[in-house]
Amino acid sequence: MKEADRCNCNVIHEDVVNEVKDKLPKEETLYDLAELFKVFGDTTRIKIICALYEAEMCVCDLAVLLNMTQSAISHQLRTLKANRLVKFRRSGKVVYYSLDDEHIMKIFNQGLDHVSE
Repeated sequence: MKEADRCNCNVIHEDVVNEVKDKLPKEETLYDLAELFKVFGDTTRIKIICALYEAEMCVCDLAVLLNMTQSAISHQLRTLKANRLVKFRRSGKVVYYSLDDEHIMKIFNQGLDHVSE
């Protein structure tokens, strides 16, 4: 850390600390948020999210699209389902996956905007 980045005083601004402390989300909410961002930390899962933004797809389609095994895709979809990022529907023997709601693409697009700056 550079010298300019450090605070060289010992004064605690209690009013600011207390104001911010009261506005922080609950610890369990912050934990859940951190877990959500971990899910976005894998490029395969990001690719699946991008694909499902464009169309509802089955595991077979995703495997061909991403040049991966169906097993690998299924593993990633389990993680995405567990974190409520994707949902599925069954049509006969085929299971189709789609994004759970519009919030997922908002999060994704904001992240993409940020890294593109």
